[in-house]
Amino acid sequence: MIIGVLTVDVSVPGSDSLKDKRHVVKSLLDHIRNKFNASAAEVGHLDSHRRAELAFACVSNEQALVNRMLNKILDQIESNPLCEVVDSGMQFL
Repeated sequence: MIIGVLTVDVSVPGSDSLKDKRHVVKSLLDHIRNKFNASAAEVGHLDSHRRAELAFACVSNEQALVNRMLNKILDQIESNPLCEVVDSGMQFL
């Protein structure tokens, strides 16, 4: 069993309040959950209105499949015009 975890630190430049940021983050997390059937959560920078740390996880019996899925999730986030990826990292357990 392979567990893959992707953490992504994003900037939400158009956000002027926590409500604005949470709208963007919630929309992004819901979209990823529905499209990729992956676990997704905001895990850091909870009180900052312009930054968010997001985490995504998936499980498979093949590391190549997990790697492809997490890369597609990262591509999806990078293509979102409402946020900018500051940093990202992947781990396999």
